[in-house]
Amino acid sequence: MPPFVDRLPAPRRRHLLLGALLSPLALPGCAAFDYREGDAPEPLADVPPLSPRPRIALVLGSGGPRGYAHLGVLRVLEEAGVQPDLIVGSSVGALIGTFWASGLDAARLDELSFQGGPLTVFDPSPFADRGWIRGQKLQDYVNRGVAGRPLEALPRRVVVAVTRRDDKQPRFFLRGNAGVAVRASGAMPGIVSPVGIAGIEYEDGDESLPVPVRAARAAGTQFVIAVDVAARTTPADASEAMRERDRRRRLRIEPEVAQADFLLHPDLDYRAGPWRSYFVDSRARGEAHARQRLPDLLRALEARFGPDARQRKAATAMAPTG
Repeated sequence: MPPFVDRLPAPRRRHLLLGALLSPLALPGCAAFDYREGDAPEPLADVPPLSPRPRIALVLGSGGPRGYAHLGVLRVLEEAGVQPDLIVGSSVGALIGTFWASGLDAARLDELSFQGGPLTVFDPSPFADRGWIRGQKLQDYVNRGVAGRPLEALPRRVVVAVTRRDDKQPRFFLRGNAGVAVRASGAMPGIVSPVGIAGIEYEDGDESLPVPVRAARAAGTQFVIAVDVAARTTPADASEAMRERDRRRRLRIEPEVAQADFLLHPDLDYRAGPWRSYFVDSRARGEAHARQRLPDLLRALEARFGPDARQRKAATAMAPTG
């Protein structure tokens, strides 16, 4: 989902969305937009092996406002000279990952993250029967940010994970309209309208693969760095419904991160929300955690690729998606 809303308790969620609905920017919309022709992204059941073979993949997980931790991680990787040549993202990870794949660095992403507020990407509508947020503004925001380029034309190769709504199975976008792909990956059930492509609806990648490491593995990646921004623990005073939700989510996450060569998992506050203070704190914790783990990461990269693991520019960094 986009970085301004997490799975808040119902009262907080209603309060946030009611405030958005009262804005003059509120627009009517339908439950889903069905893309059939043109540059709509093609959903794939499996990611094909890519050529050239990716050297380092960075997998950015879902997590709503916790996704601001990704910005801190990206800053540390850039400073250390770590050069992922494949980005895989789910939900907020897809949003940040697609922008990073387009050539925006962590500093620029940090600037963008504090411009405009939620209504920069939210277009709430009281007429949507399966989501209070229409999603068109997020789609347009992404396409402007990547200069209208489709996924396959971005400087770094990128995979966007989504969920097929009818059976909750994961699907992957490697080509086509970047804005539509990110919009679908962030279509949180009940809040953001699902996206229809050729008569099939797609929703939040978090519903199937919160941290889609399997996509990087299927692509043939030699070394996978995964970033899990889910809360590490559920508070003792959390409701039984929230506990069950977290348990199910961990069951989706654990098999994925087990396939990574290196895992970053910042310790973030459980109760997330669309507050600047939370964004700043999450980014700082992501950066601090990445700096703490950086020596171990560099040793792991050197063991795999030799002493030039950091300095060498990835040969496939500018290659189109295969």
